[in-house]
Amino acid sequence: MNVRTNILTLALWSYALCSVHAQDMRQNLFEQRSPLSIKLAVSLSELRKKTNDSTFIPAVLSFKSDGGVWDSIPVSIRTRGNFRKKECSYPPLRIKIKKTDAANTLFEGTKALKLVLPCYTAKNGQELINKEYLCYQLYEPITPVYFRTRLLDITLVEKGKHEKTSLINGFFIEDDDPLAERHQAKVVDEKQINPMQLEDTSALRQDLFQYMIANTDFSTTFFHNIKVMLTNNGRYIPVPYDFDMSGVVNPPYATIDPRWEIKSVRQRVYKGYCRNEKVAEYVRQEFIGREENIYSIIDLHQNLLGPKETESLKKYIGEFFAILKDDNDYRELIVAKCRRK
Repeated sequence: MNVRTNILTLALWSYALCSVHAQDMRQNLFEQRSPLSIKLAVSLSELRKKTNDSTFIPAVLSFKSDGGVWDSIPVSIRTRGNFRKKECSYPPLRIKIKKTDAANTLFEGTKALKLVLPCYTAKNGQELINKEYLCYQLYEPITPVYFRTRLLDITLVEKGKHEKTSLINGFFIEDDDPLAERHQAKVVDEKQINPMQLEDTSALRQDLFQYMIANTDFSTTFFHNIKVMLTNNGRYIPVPYDFDMSGVVNPPYATIDPRWEIKSVRQRVYKGYCRNEKVAEYVRQEFIGREENIYSIIDLHQNLLGPKETESLKKYIGEFFAILKDDNDYRELIVAKCRRK
């Protein structure tokens, strides 16, 4: 082997190692289950006044690596959402990161992220954000197509006349594109989709999950709080997000749509469309088979909830499984309530 061949071989090996390294860095952001420590200094009033869907402001995101060393990257930030942007102390945020700035960091390969912050500054705000994060974890055993999340310990410095520093919890949600890429799919315009075009199995999983956590703040008619992925083999798969109005979270600001005839967000009401009976029964049994797995995820996050709240949540989720296991309750509360075309 001559010198030129040796150099070419070394270059190829270096490229391969760098590619593997970059892939590992991308994975670490969401595959690590321990909370990531970050620091962010922003003016919340400026964010509310000056940003919108297309306007961002510059900021610096600091983060602690697995080795405990602090690093930082420049980012662009804007507010997102509607209700919490107006009503909450901390608005939900969207972060953009340039490829060159993310290179060789924990954010390698990450172009955009959603940052979910507590609505309230009080202790119950922390408790609510933990429960919302848990909802995303509970969806993971239901289907492989879900948004990945990473819990955060946040030092938030609110810039202004009187600078204020707060220690709060929150979490990152991955952007649509990496989710689609991971499943060889693409994000599609929901306005062009009829709800009945959704793959039966995926739609039923999503609908039963929303019923399990008692969430009515979504729509598969107008695709509110749902993204739709089109896979290479032509399947339309719904992917839900934003569970803060659910019965599991039960925030003080939760609102109820009067069309559903419930008095509390803790009451469950089935909003799914009617699907093939055999497929529905298959998904029903699939859920029942995952009951213990769901409880184990709740137990795994006991440090976020506390022992009393952990048992209370397991009991609440247990009421859902009791309905699934009882043929009469299942027919009356779910099958009979499904929506026609």
